Amino acid sequence: MAKTGVFDSDPTAIAKAKELKREMKKLLMNMEEEDGLSVQTIDQLQEALSSFKQETMRKMAKSCSLEMLETVSCPEEFRCPLSNELMRDPVVLASGQTYDKLFIQKWLSSGNRTCPKTQQVLPHTSLTPNLLIRDMISKWCKTVGLETRNYQSSLVDEEKAVTRSDREIFNSLLSKLSSSNLQDQKSSAKELRRLTKKGTEFRALFGESSEGINRLVNPLLLHGSSLNQDEYLQEDVITTLLNVSIHDDSNKKLVCENPNVIPLLIDALRRGTVATRSNAAATVFTLSALDSNKALIGKSGILKPLIDLLEEGNPLAIKDVAAAIFTLCIAHENRSRAVKDGAVRVLGKKISDGLYVDELLAILAMLVTHWKAVEELGELGGVTWLLRITRESECKRNKENAIVILHTICFSDRTKWKEIKEEESSHGTITRLAREGTSRAQRKANGILDRLRKAMNLTHTA
Repeated sequence: MAKTGVFDSDPTAIAKAKELKREMKKLLMNMEEEDGLSVQTIDQLQEALSSFKQETMRKMAKSCSLEMLETVSCPEEFRCPLSNELMRDPVVLASGQTYDKLFIQKWLSSGNRTCPKTQQVLPHTSLTPNLLIRDMISKWCKTVGLETRNYQSSLVDEEKAVTRSDREIFNSLLSKLSSSNLQDQKSSAKELRRLTKKGTEFRALFGESSEGINRLVNPLLLHGSSLNQDEYLQEDVITTLLNVSIHDDSNKKLVCENPNVIPLLIDALRRGTVATRSNAAATVFTLSALDSNKALIGKSGILKPLIDLLEEGNPLAIKDVAAAIFTLCIAHENRSRAVKDGAVRVLGKKISDGLYVDELLAILAMLVTHWKAVEELGELGGVTWLLRITRESECKRNKENAIVILHTICFSDRTKWKEIKEEESSHGTITRLAREGTSRAQRKANGILDRLRKAMNLTHTA
């Protein structure tokens, strides 16, 4: 078995490590491009390496503390009645019972006004530090060799705190989802949708193992085509998948690698309610934020139903659909799949009609790297409406994307130079963009102008 690394089981640490690695990689690339190493670049690299070292050491300390906790039996009086874990910050409630501050605050903020242990109605919700228990816990930690400082660094993030009550509710709802009673399935799916939207603790519970995802999607697998009779069950399950996927990268990986999820998302895109289809597209977008998921999702054939939904043009779903297609197409292999599935025709029609130009033009600028996309744009009269965007749009990003596409078309198809030349003669569109556009737009515009000048010189010489 492979050795588990320091960052392997902590999503926050994984994200931090990835961020630091990307930063260091970028700095190293900059160093290769520079003629000589600047002091600033060296300082930035040293700072990034230092941060990575500190993060590694911090996580090692945390890991050691958690391993120690797992091997030592904690006295019952030191455990929080809500979490059943060793208390980090013990406080006394008005009932006289002691709880970990993190968990009792969560209980109270949920609207409860009773003591969880005694069920006594509370005259007030003030919390008093239990200094005696805190001191006893500190002494016990030292006795068993667990440093208080290291133990405190393993505090659960407040937003992700999971109480014993949360876990009981979660398991109960999953059990109902697994029952044969449709009403139980519907009510539990609806409640899980609400709970995963409300807070992160239930999203975190789904991320603990693949079993939770299996039980969540099981009703959709059982009912199959009969879901047309109860569309809201599908909507609630798909929306819960979206909520769970938002949580962190480990959840994204767990959800995406479940063999049932992507086929169910494809089915939802094809025949769900508008809300279901929109949330299915949003789930694809969220999952594809993880690079390793892009290829997996792209291979599934999901781009075709996304493109069909884009063509349908429902305003409630189109932005989620566009975001999903864009993110998937960041992976080069998915661009050829999108072109093959008819994306260029659909995008071209929408853009030429002036619909959702901002979102769709960005997708088209990626797809135009494929030769078939260039060919299709030529047949669709793309040069005309791309020049219009370049000339009339007030958005610099749209102008940039339009000139990027025009540059690729013109350098691939000589027959389009005539239209470019006429536009330049009449409006000076490309010259203006070469002066006022973004840096990328200026490069592309100047490339077209240079080609035009050479063509005109050759004409005069002839």
